[in-house]
Amino acid sequence: MILVITPELIVPNETKLINEMFQEGLDLLHLRKPLTSRNEMIKFITQIDEAFHSQLVLHTHYDFGKEFNISRFHFREMDRREETYKSFAKENTISTSVHNIRTYNTLEKEWEYAFISPFFPSISKKGYGLDSTIKAEITHRNNPDVKLIALGGIDQDNIHEVFESEADGAALLGAIWESEEPLNVFKKCRNVLMS
Repeated sequence: MILVITPELIVPNETKLINEMFQEGLDLLHLRKPLTSRNEMIKFITQIDEAFHSQLVLHTHYDFGKEFNISRFHFREMDRREETYKSFAKENTISTSVHNIRTYNTLEKEWEYAFISPFFPSISKKGYGLDSTIKAEITHRNNPDVKLIALGGIDQDNIHEVFESEADGAALLGAIWESEEPLNVFKKCRNVLMS
């Protein structure tokens, strides 16, 4: 499974690229736009082909779910602790983020998957994840109910290591949006998965 996370700010041609990535086999797109207004978010979502709305995951503006046929919601660690996700858990698919394998192993099966990061040193946040031990920690995984999605520093040159580590998927962010050719980077990553 390959997921893409949007950059926080809207970039030129972003929705066009998103539609093209979906056409090339993108599994899920995480809409992470914390600074985007409601009206900007509505405009953004409507520019994504309606056929792909069921593959969108909202990080904010959860009330748009019903309006746009979106039933996937992502919640931060703080949201887990405060249990703000509870009202969404029954009828929707929920995901979360963790930063160590111990926390991941304690997740209940109500979560479909969890991002674990940083897997490699970050591409978009320079210097972040240089001393990360996540990749080695995965060997201590013992949660059979929640899929594990690697995040952080993943690109076409190292994505094979994610799947060799027995993670269930990879989330791409910096490799896509910091590239001059985002669609080609996505295709290369997808080709590694398919080969």
